[in-house]
Amino acid sequence: YLLLLTFGKRGPAGAFLAEHFGIVFSFRWTGAALACGVMGFPLMVRAIRLSIEAVDRKMEAAAGSLGANPLWVFATITLPLILPGLIAGSILSFAKAMGEFGATITFVSNIPNETQTLPSAIYTFTQVPGGDDGALRLTLISIVISMAALVASEMLARRVGRRMDIE
Repeated sequence: YLLLLTFGKRGPAGAFLAEHFGIVFSFRWTGAALACGVMGFPLMVRAIRLSIEAVDRKMEAAAGSLGANPLWVFATITLPLILPGLIAGSILSFAKAMGEFGATITFVSNIPNETQTLPSAIYTFTQVPGGDDGALRLTLISIVISMAALVASEMLARRVGRRMDIE
């Protein structure tokens, strides 16, 4: 509901974006992406924060004492060390977005072929007599996508781990 109040056509951010840039979020597919991003963001932040907190600051200090500038230290030491957290956070956020129903239905509604997301399409099928087959198909597609994301996450995490010789 706060997304609708803030980014709706009459909301402070929504009115500004629509007037100056022609960007409209409410009841558009871009709004569905925004809603999913907003809802998944805390999961991503938590995973990244935990990863950043696990970085040994002595390694960064050592690189700095050897003459590396802060940007180089971040790019060559910090970023590779937090990469597994970035990947995990992205996958968690994606998984949350795959199942997001409440924020999207409130902010962009359930307009077929425009703002309909996978969960809202499943919901629509369950409300129609004889729609169980369609709901089941979409549920299976959702499971396959989720499993593919999980496998991709594990493969990337292992590749990063091998590259960093942590495994």
